Amino acid sequence: MFKIIQHRRKKQKEFKTNDSLQKAIENCQLELAKNPNNAKLHVRLGDLYIEWHLDIHQARQYIDEAITEYQRALESYINSDELYFKIGMAFYYKNEIDRAINYFNLAVEKNNKNAQSYYMLACCHTRKAHFPDAMDFAQKAIKIRPFASSRAHFLKYNLYRVMSVKNFNTKLAKHKEFLLSVLTLPLDRHAIKSVIKVLSYIQFAPMLIKGWFLIANNKISESIDIYREALEKAPGFILLYCILGDIYRAMGRYEDAILEYKMAIILDSLNITAYRSLCSIYEELGDLDSAVESYHKLIEIQPNVAEYYSNLANILYLKGEAKEAISYYQNAITLNPRPEWTSVIAQTLGYVFQEAERNTDAAISAYHSAYLLTPTDIDIFINLGSAFYDKQEYNNALTVYRRALEIDPTNAKIHCNLGFLHWGKGDIDEAIKEYELSIKYDSTYDIAYNNLGVIYLDDLGRVQQATELFEKAINFNPNYALAHYNLGRSVAIKGDKVEAAKLYQIAMDLNNVTNELDPQEITDKIQGLFDS
Repeated sequence: MFKIIQHRRKKQKEFKTNDSLQKAIENCQLELAKNPNNAKLHVRLGDLYIEWHLDIHQARQYIDEAITEYQRALESYINSDELYFKIGMAFYYKNEIDRAINYFNLAVEKNNKNAQSYYMLACCHTRKAHFPDAMDFAQKAIKIRPFASSRAHFLKYNLYRVMSVKNFNTKLAKHKEFLLSVLTLPLDRHAIKSVIKVLSYIQFAPMLIKGWFLIANNKISESIDIYREALEKAPGFILLYCILGDIYRAMGRYEDAILEYKMAIILDSLNITAYRSLCSIYEELGDLDSAVESYHKLIEIQPNVAEYYSNLANILYLKGEAKEAISYYQNAITLNPRPEWTSVIAQTLGYVFQEAERNTDAAISAYHSAYLLTPTDIDIFINLGSAFYDKQEYNNALTVYRRALEIDPTNAKIHCNLGFLHWGKGDIDEAIKEYELSIKYDSTYDIAYNNLGVIYLDDLGRVQQATELFEKAINFNPNYALAHYNLGRSVAIKGDKVEAAKLYQIAMDLNNVTNELDPQEITDKIQGLFDS
């Protein structure tokens, strides 16, 4: 990935160099040319390469050289825990986390008091989202060096910070770790170096402000150039990768945006913003497999965020994996962050049970759960009534709809559903009454017009009234395939076969998108027009 960063720039600018550091590397190389078996010189040269690699003004391209020098020295210092630690650090910087873990483990095998190795093991497990292990290793580092463990305390603070459960104990522990990281900072020279490095990024504040000003004035290309220039000077500036990702995403340059967010994640495995942005981009692109993978990673990092489970469930449902989607919906409901949100998820789960699994009992149970959370939500009554209707428990459906009308007596959809229910029971008069009330409360309700039209056409034989109702349904919803089909039927009865054929064909074309009808049924109607 670091090589991609190097090659993707159209023009690689010159970096500032530390003359004394470069001179030291050259001197070390000259000494090694004279004495190639000097292990101390190999370690020294490896250290210099690492230092150069970490210079914020340098591209990250000196890790392999450092590893080579350390491995040459290891031939002479096979039992050196410090050397194993240095190699582990090099692989960590190279983002080869498993190899880094291996070397840090070797370091603590050689010296179980090596606090630095325990701390880096905590960092490695953090990157791999193995947070309990990370906590354990951070605590071991603190135990060994209790008064010089600022970084370990700060890592624990960050781990508590990303926890989804925000109870009193975790908040207290988080603040405690932050305080301890501050108090132990003066004695932790490695932490001091890290703070100095962070503070060094202040020098880029003018460039950030200038980039923001250019974006505000719609000079996007110029702002990208500014941010790229800053990244070339400081390749480890994580915030800039996210900013560039946001800009590219807004421009529709999704591949570039993905690359920037991935770089942010490489440098900070707890970067929730970058992960969420990746998920959104993959969904926008229709890359559902990558979206699923990203949500799985988010769930590993924050296992108690209900939103991740519900979003992942939605994607799985779109992929046709209904059973797995149900499992994640249930996880989201179990976490229950707030009643209104959880009620919506429970209703969604009911819909999946009802439509995808054809399990009306499970659907009814899910809708009941939603009702307990938000008992005045009309959508729940609509869905629950529909489930009872599918189960042919018409009296239960009727009870549910009547209860809904007590809450909202002018709800057009409830009256429409009641019309359908009475119609199915053969009570035509009540059905007409409910459909007319539905139209009264919503004069644009296409379904009510269509269904009432079918009653007038098929049950009462009032063709002209039916025709007018179908025309109104189409007027309010021109893409309503079923209404075109029914209008075609009424026109055919009136004897206009050519017009009926046109309407059937429109219904056929629309049905290819909406899937409201059996295509063969439309085909049979068209053929039947001219058979007689």
